[in-house]
Amino acid sequence: MLMISTGNKAIAAAVKQARPSVVAAYPITPQTEIIEQIAAYVAAGEIETEYIPVESEHSAMAACIGAAATGVRTFTATSSHGLLYMHEMLHWATGARLPIVMANVNRAVGPGWNTWAEHTDAFSQRDTGWLQVFVGTVQEAYDATLMAFRIAEDERVLLPVMVNLDGFTLSHIMQSLETVDLGDFIPPNRLPYAIDVKNPMGYGPMTGPDDYFRFRWDIERSMRDAREVIRETEEEFARRFGRKYGPAEEYLCEDAEVVVVSMGTLGKEAEVAVDLLRKEGIKAGSMRLRWFRPFPDLDLKGREVVVIDRDYSFGFGGVVAASLKAKTGIDCYNVIAGLGGQEVTYDDIADFVRNRRIGEEMWFGVSE
Repeated sequence: MLMISTGNKAIAAAVKQARPSVVAAYPITPQTEIIEQIAAYVAAGEIETEYIPVESEHSAMAACIGAAATGVRTFTATSSHGLLYMHEMLHWATGARLPIVMANVNRAVGPGWNTWAEHTDAFSQRDTGWLQVFVGTVQEAYDATLMAFRIAEDERVLLPVMVNLDGFTLSHIMQSLETVDLGDFIPPNRLPYAIDVKNPMGYGPMTGPDDYFRFRWDIERSMRDAREVIRETEEEFARRFGRKYGPAEEYLCEDAEVVVVSMGTLGKEAEVAVDLLRKEGIKAGSMRLRWFRPFPDLDLKGREVVVIDRDYSFGFGGVVAASLKAKTGIDCYNVIAGLGGQEVTYDDIADFVRNRRIGEEMWFGVSE
């Protein structure tokens, strides 16, 4: 079905089709619309879901953990400080190997208080063991959410997945959306160690030095295995529904001499900048990273690289640029831009390329 939708409502539409048994959430701008729409589906009897309006985001994740431990499908959504409030429970969800799916509407972290887009909220949780995917369009928000359930619940993974979308510039933007007849694309959730009151057993929460590291390794092993599961899922999605995805979305990179690497909606803006630069004779390309965890293997050898970070790790640098350098050994021109919703146009991105200084960092709009 073809319609016009916001990014938030596209997420809710995908959740409706995935039919989770439990949704627990707390409202926070600019995520609230997702949960409002899901609550409306529940109230209208369009999905048989237990909707739990909890008193905080920490409780929302705790409720999802409790439900997921019984083997049922769960979903929640949050943003910014709500995500930070969940921090302890994010580690719990991973350590308990629970395939929870969560939408995170990326928003700046205060103070000063700001409700506009930034990726620091999600990146600050990068070591919790959650898979993280970042989307750039309303259609991709819907598609990625559907795939997230299948990826998380695969027995080779059994890790939670965070679907990230930029606040307002995607969560509230209106774009075309084509929903699909899902069929059996998402198999029934079968948690191998689910709590079952008909088959009681003991669960020991304490882990000593002889075994703890083995559980940590098992999370890492599953994160590595997730690469193949993601690839298989995206290929199956393309075969069934005709839309193709990968770890990164490349635009005119085949012969590019300089590549702009970015995430979220800035990646779509970069494509327009590339078109502009090509008319000037500059062989530019755009690479929009989709998966942040597991971090993808990228082929950037022989190209100059301009990385736009909508985030910052104080005292260290742009998170994407640092990750890229650590994984590939390639240096780049790191531009810190778009923090707190700062406007970054395709003309600005084109200027980043024209004025690039490989090996340096530049804060857009700041005179040092």
